[in-house]
Amino acid sequence: MDYKKTNAPTNTVTRDIMDLCDETGNIYESVAIIGKRANQISTDLKNELSKKLQEFASVSDNLDEVFENREQIEISRYYEKLPKPTLIATQEFVEGKIYFRNPAKEKDVVELG
Repeated sequence: MDYKKTNAPTNTVTRDIMDLCDETGNIYESVAIIGKRANQISTDLKNELSKKLQEFASVSDNLDEVFENREQIEISRYYEKLPKPTLIATQEFVEGKIYFRNPAKEKDVVELG
């Protein structure tokens, strides 16, 4: 997914707790879903940033010293300005773009039926 085109806010937004628990019926379950999605987004962004920075990495004789050039700095600044993964995940949850399921609830339905 292209996280650069998200409409998530870059700053913290106060949200109504009842709006977050509408879909699941439980605020803790909603927060767990948002947290897991934020971890996925964070990992994706980190991998993407690492790939882009590796393109500009210069190999030197001294392994302790890593040189950064202007392109690396600009890429890093761009990624720093993106909304944080928790804000992106919360926005996706509010918009209904996250697929989730609770196997425990599905198991109860199967046993009752």
